Amino acid sequence: MSKNSKGLDINILGREFRVACSEQEEPALLKAVQYVDAKMRAVRDQGKVVGVDRIAIMVALNMAHEMLNARSDGSFDMVHLEGRITDIQNLIEQAMAGQDELF
Repeated sequence: MSKNSKGLDINILGREFRVACSEQEEPALLKAVQYVDAKMRAVRDQGKVVGVDRIAIMVALNMAHEMLNARSDGSFDMVHLEGRITDIQNLIEQAMAGQDELF
């Protein structure tokens, strides 16, 4: 963590993670956490995908699809998207970090 960053405890799909972010980034990160958590819960609750890693991949694909569709209809905000992608990548990496031990 940089000196301008702090650790923020977040919860996605019932799992706790600590994420480094600045105070200025915290509201956007919390919004991203809520969005990712809701998407992951929706996929999990459908019952067609089993395992947190597979759920995360499906959500990432769905979000990429949403992003590409938004790009094609002219409502594309690259700066906002880059921040969201970075947040999502960090969340996926943290969620996947504990998965190696299971196999």
